[in-house]
Amino acid sequence: MEDSAPRARRSMFACLVGASQLLGLASVVLTGVWMGHYRGGFAWDGSAREFNLHPLCMVLGLVFLQGDAILVYRVFRNEAKRNVKMLHGIIHLLALIISIIGVVAVFDFHRAAKIPDMYSLHSWCGIITMVLFCIQWVMGLSFFLFPAASSWLRASYLPIHVFCGLALLVLAIGTSLLGITEKLLFSIMPTYSAFAPEGVLANVLGILLVCFGLLLGYLITREEYRRPPNPEEESLSVHFKTLTEGGSPTTP
Repeated sequence: MEDSAPRARRSMFACLVGASQLLGLASVVLTGVWMGHYRGGFAWDGSAREFNLHPLCMVLGLVFLQGDAILVYRVFRNEAKRNVKMLHGIIHLLALIISIIGVVAVFDFHRAAKIPDMYSLHSWCGIITMVLFCIQWVMGLSFFLFPAASSWLRASYLPIHVFCGLALLVLAIGTSLLGITEKLLFSIMPTYSAFAPEGVLANVLGILLVCFGLLLGYLITREEYRRPPNPEEESLSVHFKTLTEGGSPTTP
């Protein structure tokens, strides 16, 4: 009977993680179906088919993979911290590479079609998100994966890094929703109010992205799903307490 509560929490956690993966994968698949079936497919030739790579890469990289990179600290919370850090950094690197491909695709399409760059709210939010994502990855690499900073600096930066990771995920999802809205307004508006299949698909995609973000936020912020303390984290916590409360470094 004493083990029933922890077992129930583990089962609930596994179900929630599974649901988050289904939502994320469904978002990627629906984006691919939208661009592949309704928008003519994919190519790398400067045409609208090259533009279609942009939403697919951004949803896959900045939303799904970025969310999973954050989630590894919950899924593998009992594994060695060094290994989880490596996985976190590798998934983020993969997300960064895929996202850069998506950004290059849209700029290449604009250049070939002689369309101005950076004129929309979506593009402004998108480029800000990409720049911040690159900075976040480099800072995480230098502070935690291959730390060149002292424990004092790492302790002071850790809460900023965690907050920025969540903020970037929110920005990425919000920017994706802006992109969906712009696509609906400029491409299929005449038939949108008639519940055209493409419009319905875009609406469902937007709902999936929101649900994915909400579920990840729940998993990441719940105290019972956090990593149990280990010596490295205890050291960071002690240093952080020293910074914020003026305690002694030896104070537990």
